[in-house]
Amino acid sequence: MGKLSYQPYLEPQMADAVRVMAEIAAETAKREGLKAANPLDASVMRTYYNADRAYWNEGAPEMAESRDFTIDGPHGDIPLRLHRPKSASGGSAPCMIFIHGGGWVVGNLDTHDRMMRVLAEESGWSVLGVDYSLSPEAKFPVALDECRATVDWVRVNGADHGLDASRMTIGGDSAGANMSASLIVSLRDDNAMDGVLGGLLFYGAYGLRDSASRRLWGGAEDGLSAEDLDFYRDSLLNNRDELNDPRFDVLANDLSGLPPLLILEVVLDPLADDSVALRQSVEGAGGAVTYLRVEGVLHGYLHMSRSVDAAKRDLDKSAAFMNELLV
Repeated sequence: MGKLSYQPYLEPQMADAVRVMAEIAAETAKREGLKAANPLDASVMRTYYNADRAYWNEGAPEMAESRDFTIDGPHGDIPLRLHRPKSASGGSAPCMIFIHGGGWVVGNLDTHDRMMRVLAEESGWSVLGVDYSLSPEAKFPVALDECRATVDWVRVNGADHGLDASRMTIGGDSAGANMSASLIVSLRDDNAMDGVLGGLLFYGAYGLRDSASRRLWGGAEDGLSAEDLDFYRDSLLNNRDELNDPRFDVLANDLSGLPPLLILEVVLDPLADDSVALRQSVEGAGGAVTYLRVEGVLHGYLHMSRSVDAAKRDLDKSAAFMNELLV
């Protein structure tokens, strides 16, 4: 774990959320018989993660349409979820392609459902979630390939589903932010940026292997101890050489010529300095960045908009950023 305790720095609502998370974990361990289970086991982690997110997703906004379907992908079917807000119930709407987080190991369309719904409701955009293949069952770059295939699908088929491929954003949280940034860079490199107006990158990992924030923060509260981070990385990658692959190490790329980005840093986060470095690199290359630096909360707080006001506030700011791209 990190050298510093989170507790003195948490705002009251976040401190309450941490207590709720601990209670959910204890109840899940008892119910599923996990007290002696290895916490660094993908199936165990998914059981805990799914139970926790089920609580935080309660009371999500109702949509005009919420629909699950699959598309053909380079490694098999790709499950997608389309949320169309009531304000976009008729005609073609701009589309956010949402790539969920979870260290490439946990997470799915259900765990991130509330976040997608809030973004859709507050922006008026349709949100298309990608249920990419998880690691360690699927190794790098399978998930990234599936996210790219989804962008390509929207360009060809989006109009049939009420999605305007000329008005797209790509975004996600944590590992999803890493893949979103990597995907945007690859689209630029392939001269395939048409319609991609911007990116939303929430507390992502962009390639740093050590930093002040990684030394200071990370523990049981956020599941991002140094041991956890190593497990996620090793579950994803085929070998250590892939640490240098620019599709994983976003900061290794030339970051010029990107669309406007919203980058969100959580100060009390081992990944905080990844966001700082990305901002400096993009701005140094002449890019436009809207930067949110959030104190008093933990990595993953955007899930908690049912009771953590900062989460709803920053999702609203993200929705406003999306609409500013249309002006």
